[in-house]
Amino acid sequence: MVTALALGAALAYGVADFMGGAASRRAAVLRVLLISVPAGLVCLTAAALLVGGAPTGAGLAWGAASGLAGGAGLIAFYRALAQGPMSVVAPVSALTAAVLPVALGTLRGERLDGMVLLGVVLCVLAIGLVSMEEPGPADPVRRSGSRLRRAVSSGPAMAAFSGAAFGAFFILLHEAGDTGSLWPVATARLGNLLVVGAALLALRLARRPALSPAGPAERSTERRAAGPGPTLLGLTGVPLLLAACSGVLDGLANALYYLAARQGLLSLAAVLTSLYPAVTVLLARLVYSERLRTVQRVGLALAATGVTLVTVG
Repeated sequence: MVTALALGAALAYGVADFMGGAASRRAAVLRVLLISVPAGLVCLTAAALLVGGAPTGAGLAWGAASGLAGGAGLIAFYRALAQGPMSVVAPVSALTAAVLPVALGTLRGERLDGMVLLGVVLCVLAIGLVSMEEPGPADPVRRSGSRLRRAVSSGPAMAAFSGAAFGAFFILLHEAGDTGSLWPVATARLGNLLVVGAALLALRLARRPALSPAGPAERSTERRAAGPGPTLLGLTGVPLLLAACSGVLDGLANALYYLAARQGLLSLAAVLTSLYPAVTVLLARLVYSERLRTVQRVGLALAATGVTLVTVG
């Protein structure tokens, strides 16, 4: 059951990240998050009401803390997706997110059976291999400014930061324990919204754009490509739909991971959930024709092997 729930979370995260990344290429990052995060919050609140169970103070506190970490990770992750290829950003973030819970679980004395442990190791290696991408040509915009500033604001650096934040999210949400309800997950989503709202407020006070890397010509082209449709927070048509669907799927993934972590080991649930880049990479290959290198194909094969060993074990 843990394996099925964690892999379900990986699938939902992978599709959600692809949709969110596609939306953030068409509109400002925080605008996308201001649609996707509330959409996930509404769905998770409805799910918590349907599942029932009384919330506990400790569970809500851990959920809120995980939401604050996850919100910071979402902003950095969507920013990275808007700057670099999905086939690089998603795996780098996932690898970092997987290492932290595994390290903590090991320190706490979690022990896996031989075959399961081998599968987990293969999954971690797979995430690393899938993240390997040939360096692209330098972005002319990024040539300006200091070398340190360019490095910190680059797609891989932002992806690594988001992965660390997601790893903290996995750990903190696991600490919510078996409360018998989904309220910690709903509270985590509320924490996401608080972080996104605070970031938008800070940018507004500084009179800066809402983290949009696209130039005027690109934004104009993509507005025309979005087509007619309802407008919300400056998003219309395809970007609005992508942002909303991304939020719903991300909320579903949070709930599935929480259920998996409640029933099994933190290290196992986190590693299997962190396989979501395989889904994002494959979708990017199909939709955007992003080329997969041989090493990335090997990584996908290792991921399939690792999942098989974990399932059998």
